[in-house]
Amino acid sequence: MTLIYFIVILGLTVFVHELGHFIFAKKSGVHCYEFSIGMGPKIFSFKGKKGDETTYSIRLLPIGGYVQMAGEEVELDNNIPDEKRMQSKSFIQRFLIMIAGALNNFILGILIIFIMSLIYGSYDNKPYIDSVEKNSSVYNIIEKGDLVTKVNDVKVNTIDDVLLQFQLIDNNEVIDLTIKDGKETKTVELKPILEEDTYVYGISLSNTKTHGIMNAITYTFSEFISVFKSMYIVIVNLITGNLGVDSLAGPVGIYNAIGEQAKYGFENVMYIAGFISINVGFVNLLPFPALDGGRILFLIIEKIRRKTINVKVENIVNMIGFSLLMLLVVFITIKDVIKLFWGEVYGRIY
Repeated sequence: MTLIYFIVILGLTVFVHELGHFIFAKKSGVHCYEFSIGMGPKIFSFKGKKGDETTYSIRLLPIGGYVQMAGEEVELDNNIPDEKRMQSKSFIQRFLIMIAGALNNFILGILIIFIMSLIYGSYDNKPYIDSVEKNSSVYNIIEKGDLVTKVNDVKVNTIDDVLLQFQLIDNNEVIDLTIKDGKETKTVELKPILEEDTYVYGISLSNTKTHGIMNAITYTFSEFISVFKSMYIVIVNLITGNLGVDSLAGPVGIYNAIGEQAKYGFENVMYIAGFISINVGFVNLLPFPALDGGRILFLIIEKIRRKTINVKVENIVNMIGFSLLMLLVVFITIKDVIKLFWGEVYGRIY
């Protein structure tokens, strides 16, 4: 089932993303050579109806996909008229083509989380304390129902915010928690305790569920903003070096994460599907060559300069960026495989 979930989630995420690019490219009159779901060797393909120049393909590896549009190749195809190339289109048309993939991913993520909330109920995302263990350093200092407002002087609004701040620190670090108890606010020291080779803090956050369409809408958009903000914080910490490459996951890591969530029921599978879709949209908007955000950056530079950027130069830069991204994916995949293999060996020994 994990394999089926993995293929469906990644396939749907990629399909929706590329469909966004494809629809706006077609509407703008850009020649599209191929619409492909998956990477690697071609499994199945067919030509569009009469007058449709596009080849529609399914490829072996369900880890990506693409729309191949005229004007994106390094050596321009002289068989394609200038007016059918990406570069001939207006600023707005090109911008919409480039951003449509990420927007589709955001819409898909929002829809999945909303449907999940309607079916299973939605959580109160406020970080209220649910329980405090007796061995915790804050036992009898904070109580059930207290609201966490800051972690190490960083303001938090949701449970996701709190969990992210915990992930950004060493597992044996003392944490300053700012707690609001009614109208009173206080800051307490949360000290880690070593239990069976693992550091724990001895507190848990509330996980209360509510039902109803309005609660589902509120939770969905709260979660979308929270995931978006978390992604931004993670990227900033990767750039500054507070997080390492170990924090990233490739296809194997995603497969493993889906498998872990599947153990707790289909609700968790739906959540991670929405989470992955929002993540893919966010990452694609980063201003790095080959990503949609990198192409948008070139477009904005072109608009500011009021001068067309050399197509060949732009496409070479994007090809280099794509190669670097593929190297990163290979590196992360190797790391994930080693981690998965080592975890299995460790489990057999202990």
